[in-house]
Amino acid sequence: MFLLQHLDHTIKKIKSQTANLLTIINLSLGSFALVFIIQGELRTSLLLITLAAFFDRLDGMVARKLNITSDLGKQLDSLCDIISFGVAPSLLLYQAVLSEFGFAGAFFTIIFIACGAIRLARFNVSESPGFFIGLPITAAGCLLTVSFLFVSLLPSYVFMFFILILSLLMISTLKVRKV
Repeated sequence: MFLLQHLDHTIKKIKSQTANLLTIINLSLGSFALVFIIQGELRTSLLLITLAAFFDRLDGMVARKLNITSDLGKQLDSLCDIISFGVAPSLLLYQAVLSEFGFAGAFFTIIFIACGAIRLARFNVSESPGFFIGLPITAAGCLLTVSFLFVSLLPSYVFMFFILILSLLMISTLKVRKV
């Protein structure tokens, strides 16, 4: 009887941490993307950020499906998202094209990260049923990451405007329907 109770308790504990584990995988993929950016392996980092987005989507679905949402999980998700969808995509684009603009390129890279952090903090302290206020950092980071594929096709200055527009959309009062 004791063994069955212990086993049941262990299974419940594992179940309760499933979404957080998926969130940590998101963080790991975003962190590895940063390592590959530093090493100049930009296409590999693109893949890793894309995988991080998949795990970010999966952690939320699992948390809702298993009814294991928590304040801890919400905070952990935001901390991981700033790495995977704030720092990694902006540094990817910085390495690919924005660095040629010197200080201005670095400044817009940091603006993107700062606006992403503001967006996440605002999300964590407010409730908006059915919609987000401002473009979610995951969407902004994924759009920035995908823009890397167009670096050889578009003039460099386009990316300066694009990163600025995404930054402003994250901190805007635009209502984005939750999917």
